Amino acid sequence: MANQKIKLIITRQDSPDSSSYEETFEVNYRENMNIISALMEIQRNPYNANGDKVAPVAWESNCLEEVCGACSMIINGKPRQSCSTLVDKLEQPIRLAPMATFPVMRDLAVDRSRMFESLKKVKAWIPIDGTHDLGPGPRMPEKKRQWAYELSKCMTCGVCLEACPNVNSDSEFIGPAALSQVRLFNSHPTGEMNKGERLDALMEEGGLAGCGNSQNCVQVCPKGIPLTTSIAALNRDTNIQSFKNFFGSDYAY
Repeated sequence: MANQKIKLIITRQDSPDSSSYEETFEVNYRENMNIISALMEIQRNPYNANGDKVAPVAWESNCLEEVCGACSMIINGKPRQSCSTLVDKLEQPIRLAPMATFPVMRDLAVDRSRMFESLKKVKAWIPIDGTHDLGPGPRMPEKKRQWAYELSKCMTCGVCLEACPNVNSDSEFIGPAALSQVRLFNSHPTGEMNKGERLDALMEEGGLAGCGNSQNCVQVCPKGIPLTTSIAALNRDTNIQSFKNFFGSDYAY
């Protein structure tokens, strides 16, 4: 593809309330070019394929190494990370669009607040404020630490929510990312003290019952997180929690 042009058809939107439209751009090809590189070329020289000067395309990115999750978008119909998606591996023309699950702020940048609010709902953190020395923390068995590490790779990119048919404007379902984080923090020796609260949150509207087991999430996760395994484990945990709630906190399992 040396000395050739790359054509990108980008779905744009000037503001959250405006209508979307498509605009075509052409950029010079470079070896090992990723989607972010192509968008940066448009930013440096914001002219569309007709030669008209336009506003630079808006998108989000940060780490550029598939760690922050900010650059998620739809690339040729598939939700994925634009920093790790190489132009050489894509069919031309390349079509870019914002994720449809989240409200569009402008062009390819979306508001992922829905996902972050879901993490708040399930208390996806270890509630230690660090204001005083608690001494060495509890150790996790190595086998447990290994699978917990796999869950900790989540970068809140939102790709799993985009692929899930149960996450939409008509549903309160919190999505697979938050579900998997419940399993992660419940497995932590200190985080376990809030295990019941997290499981109770999953039994409310928008919780675990909203999962339709389509398994799209595990197919698209860029980190290969075993999301459906977590969901299956949480089904067991919430059943036990419901018995504990019914019989009282002395119920053993």
